[in-house]
Amino acid sequence: MSTVYAGGVQLGSYALGRIGEAERERLLRGCSTNVDNLTAGHWETLLTSAFVVEEPMPLPYALLLVAVLGYAEYAYGAWWTAGVFLLGHASATLLVYGVLHRTPDRRVRRALDVGTSYGFNAVLGALTSALPNGPVRTGVRAGLVLLAAAPVVKRGRTFTDAGHLVALGIGVGVGVVADCLSAAKHRKIA
Repeated sequence: MSTVYAGGVQLGSYALGRIGEAERERLLRGCSTNVDNLTAGHWETLLTSAFVVEEPMPLPYALLLVAVLGYAEYAYGAWWTAGVFLLGHASATLLVYGVLHRTPDRRVRRALDVGTSYGFNAVLGALTSALPNGPVRTGVRAGLVLLAAAPVVKRGRTFTDAGHLVALGIGVGVGVVADCLSAAKHRKIA
């Protein structure tokens, strides 16, 4: 599933690059979870925005996306991975929207907000439960949260930086729940 998803997103971005600029912009804006779209009730963008990227994904990111989603599929199953991805993507989007929905800044209200990164961060955070219990798992979780928090505390941050941190936090929360479920049968990273 992860290879099909990443490949489809990548092929879609190449296809978007082949159409006219005005049509490309219209399609991207129609899939975006920006403040104006959500305020207007375009809730379908909570799903469509996860399948569209503005530019083709750089190869290292695309490979990392496939590796993280692929291992999550191996450890927990495809449905679990898709569920965590969509939960993180939609929840982080809605939390960011909740903070920004009253902003008068037109640039922020209409900003393009599409891509795989919120879902990726959620799955990455949840996948930490596959690490050995104890200091390794705790250290990796803390390190990931610190890495995601660094752009949020810097000057020039964007709402997307905050969304990455929120999505990662949601994923870590899912991982903690998975830790607590003693009946959870998944493969651990050795």
